[in-house]
Amino acid sequence: MTFNALVVEKDDEGKTSASVQQIESSQLPDGDVKVAVEYSTVNYKDGLCIGPGGGLVRNYPHVPGIDFAGTVESSDDDRYKPGDKVVLTGWRVGEAHWGGYAQMASVKADWLVPLPDGLDTRQAMAVGTAGFTAMLAVMALEDHGLKPGNGPVLVTGAAGGVGSVATAILANLGYEVAGVTGRPETADYLKSLGATQIVPRDEINETTKRPLEAETWAGCVDAVGGDMLARVLGQMKYGASVSAVGLAGGAALPATVIPFLLRGVNLLGIDSVMQPYDNRLRAWERIAKDLPMDKLEAMVQPATLADLPGLGRDILKGQVKGRVVVDVNA
Repeated sequence: MTFNALVVEKDDEGKTSASVQQIESSQLPDGDVKVAVEYSTVNYKDGLCIGPGGGLVRNYPHVPGIDFAGTVESSDDDRYKPGDKVVLTGWRVGEAHWGGYAQMASVKADWLVPLPDGLDTRQAMAVGTAGFTAMLAVMALEDHGLKPGNGPVLVTGAAGGVGSVATAILANLGYEVAGVTGRPETADYLKSLGATQIVPRDEINETTKRPLEAETWAGCVDAVGGDMLARVLGQMKYGASVSAVGLAGGAALPATVIPFLLRGVNLLGIDSVMQPYDNRLRAWERIAKDLPMDKLEAMVQPATLADLPGLGRDILKGQVKGRVVVDVNA
């Protein structure tokens, strides 16, 4: 049996190239469950794996795609049977292990989650790792005391995948959402998702020598890191928390410990890759309940396997808005 896949190859000079190829099912890696993939999506990590690898890809040729949703075709594990709808995010699939940019995938049963009631496979990939991470970030803020009425919640990188979903979820839950963006043309899009305030990136990306500023934000979902995160920490309200989900602005954190010591600010690290099964279920159930499907659909940009090389380059340049849903069978 052959099927289509996006295959990334590396030549003798270390240059990578990606193209849609037909491959044999016998080439699939070992796994407990074989899944007929229906949809995947595009995340920042996918852009790295489609292109230069970013140190994430171990062996070539490689099939990227860190997310997928589809139907179980065969299973050696009692938890899944043919016909079951499943979702996969994380576990280094698409990086160290062949991923979802193919019509078939073979993975460990432990890596899968049953598709939650209320979502179809296309909607699950409109959510993807970005939306799953956003939900984990919101849950962490709530677990540390965030409630509607506490004050505005800041979302940095708001027009990106994580930021878009976080904005929609928070607004739907009754929070006042301030969206940070460096793209003024996305203001109407963010307002359509529920943002009540647009914060230009330049206003909050400048470093300051003052370790504390006016208490402004009751919570924050930060996808940027770097100078912006350092600045935001000094603007948090007493006892407020920041969920750190990304490093689009850099991995360094040029901050002081003063916000933690004088205002009791919490910096919460959010990892979606190795998240335990029970918390994965909790997050997906919350997504099905708390993410408005009309808002989700407004974020979606459809794509095919053939579109992925270009989209991989675009997302690394910060030029992808919202969520890309890849129909691997189109």
